[in-house]
Amino acid sequence: MIVITGPTASGKTGLAVKLARSLGCDIIGADSRQMYRDIPIVTAAPTPEELQGVTHHFIGNLSLTDYYSAARYEDDTLSMLPSLFERGGGVAVMCGGSMMYVDAVVKGIDTLPTISDEVRTRVLDLYNTQGLDTVMEQLRALDPEYAAIVDPANHRRVVHALEICLEAGCSYTSLRTGRVKTRPFNILKFAIDLPRPDLFERINTRVEQMAASGLVEEASRVYPLKGLNSLNTVGIKEMFAYFEGEFTLRQALDRMAKNTRVYAKKQLTWLKRDSDIITLTSNDPEPVINALESLRRNQAPRSGK
Repeated sequence: MIVITGPTASGKTGLAVKLARSLGCDIIGADSRQMYRDIPIVTAAPTPEELQGVTHHFIGNLSLTDYYSAARYEDDTLSMLPSLFERGGGVAVMCGGSMMYVDAVVKGIDTLPTISDEVRTRVLDLYNTQGLDTVMEQLRALDPEYAAIVDPANHRRVVHALEICLEAGCSYTSLRTGRVKTRPFNILKFAIDLPRPDLFERINTRVEQMAASGLVEEASRVYPLKGLNSLNTVGIKEMFAYFEGEFTLRQALDRMAKNTRVYAKKQLTWLKRDSDIITLTSNDPEPVINALESLRRNQAPRSGK
């Protein structure tokens, strides 16, 4: 499995498409927001041209109301990979910047309980009616160790941790082993790492292109569903603030670009922790193909990485 990752707007999709066309294989999307079918502009989903001639998985496959998780993604991808390898000559390309989803397949994540509708509704109602501070208080009571390290401003992680505690009947910490799982296939991981000024300019340009392509109209169509977790994403949040009079359109777009740059920095921090990643300076597929050919020449198939 060839993993193409990197910060947002670095050119991952373009590289993955070139590779898939050259190698004759499928692309596995690893972007937790591109999975939702009604927001292709704000999530920078593959264009019709990029989709042509290459089979993509996990692109536009979910409704905005659907629940999904990294754990489900791990299961779904591992179930799918044998057929993708068979069809793609032993190769599949994974592409995306949702690092937790990438790690779920590459390293595995701890087995956690499936959250029931009852528990999810209960915690969501608590968050909506009493706020994040109350959710955090309950998490501290049930799992003080995790509450001490979680980002208290990241409401999704706080909410999900409380859901796990309530569903499992024990602390989230007790379920987190951190063990890396072995996989029955080889993995090559690449990340596009552009100079910071170039990356930020690409982000700024992308925001303007989104605006010209119908971003406001797309956000307007989903505004009635504003409470959904699937819409808690950069771009949509700023557009909703514009609709509610908090920003002018120009201010909303500028804030969107700023928040996207902040998100890119977080992605870069995550990537720096991974010593297995091979850094690329462009979306030229040649270094990736060369690495694949070298692996095939020098390494017999084996279990694990």
